[in-house]
Amino acid sequence: MKKRGEIMQAEVLAILRRRGTPMSAYEVLGQLRDDNPQLAPPTIYRALAALTERGGVHRLESLNAFIACKSDSHRDASILSICDDCGEVEEFVSPDLLKALSSIAGQSGFAPTRHVIEVHGQCASCGSARDQA
Repeated sequence: MKKRGEIMQAEVLAILRRRGTPMSAYEVLGQLRDDNPQLAPPTIYRALAALTERGGVHRLESLNAFIACKSDSHRDASILSICDDCGEVEEFVSPDLLKALSSIAGQSGFAPTRHVIEVHGQCASCGSARDQA
């Protein structure tokens, strides 16, 4: 039998996967309140924190939003490219880049505990549309 927290995490993850684009915690809450009007923000934040910790969700720091992880196969931090035009987010993994960042930080005695790498720009689809205009 699943605990309430696990059920909420599954519901939050399902919403993020259906949407496929970044959502704020309050947008997720709005989707869930249709069926559960008494639901409060802390419940959503707890579910998102647990999902982020497990790697099922990425927090987009620059947007204060969340997106479902598109890969089940990586354990390293992701590099997230975010299209400023359409909001599309792509996920990449580069262990070499993460090692280089840790090495650079280590040269000054800094010990990274996590990496947040977000690259903003224009996706291929939006770039093609711009070029055709």
